[in-house]
Amino acid sequence: MTTGTRTLGTTGPQVSALGLGCMGMSALYGGADRAESIATLHAALEAGVTLLDTGDFYGMGHNELLIGEALRAAPAAHREQALISVKFGALRDPDGAWAGYDGRPAAVKNFAAYSLQRLGTDHIDVYRIARVDPDVPIEETVGAIAELVERGYVRHIGLSEVGAETLRRAAATAPITDLQIEYSLISRGIEDEILPTARALGVAVTAYGVLSRGLISGHFTPDRQLAAGDFRSFSPRFQGDNLRHNLDLVEALRKIAEQKGVTVAQIAIAWVLSRGEDIVPLVGARRRDRLAEALGALEVRLDQADLAAIEEAVPVGAAAGDRYPSAQMAHLDSER
Repeated sequence: MTTGTRTLGTTGPQVSALGLGCMGMSALYGGADRAESIATLHAALEAGVTLLDTGDFYGMGHNELLIGEALRAAPAAHREQALISVKFGALRDPDGAWAGYDGRPAAVKNFAAYSLQRLGTDHIDVYRIARVDPDVPIEETVGAIAELVERGYVRHIGLSEVGAETLRRAAATAPITDLQIEYSLISRGIEDEILPTARALGVAVTAYGVLSRGLISGHFTPDRQLAAGDFRSFSPRFQGDNLRHNLDLVEALRKIAEQKGVTVAQIAIAWVLSRGEDIVPLVGARRRDRLAEALGALEVRLDQADLAAIEEAVPVGAAAGDRYPSAQMAHLDSER
């Protein structure tokens, strides 16, 4: 199977049409199997997936170390094709609690130094602050990354979860390749202003949460027991009546998927792929079977009748509950 390629904006690299989001291999969804995680990374590279997305705070560095280990054990050709996107800036306590964000120029360079060491590489392909630091102008944060680009430590500058105005200010400071932001059938807030602004600026979108953390994967059941610390145990969309409502949407989507002979996950990913060549979905597969299912979405073709049926089954704004708990929503520049 070939993954096909898309380009990250007018200034960025060519990447696989699907990227692999690696967070779940280290954090926020309960325990993960290290050997299976590495096998999944190798399977992704073997299949032609080139974009690997991580954050230096995923498992407090664990995810970067895991990716570094997987790349060292991969064939040379696969190592060379891998493009690593890193988010930085989230502050953690020793017990794992969140303690805000730091976008000061000195902190940017400090975070990068540690990421380079953990990844075992001499450069980061795309570097971005995970959330805007409200105490530091975005121009200063982006300017610091631009200095790292000039010195060869970073290849491209990205953004994450920013609104249209912040995106414009950042793009006026330095070339921006892509905006990483949640986008799925049940998270379509970017369509009104953020996506048109990105397109006007020549900025691609790397879309995370395309299966809404498994909610619209077709695999989540209402009686599923979640591990302690699993993000979904306190995510509004997975609670009580919200969960029941949202799973009803999944069942409506399942009917369409079955008519096409594909899975719910595949039709949900294919929908995001259909939204434009400037959008690269990130799939959060932690296992090889889930990766294979996600890659199957590349073979799904949605015609106008399919798209109309999907829109009818899952209309804009149909989901119940915010995409993050209120305390985390407050950190999202994209929601202001």
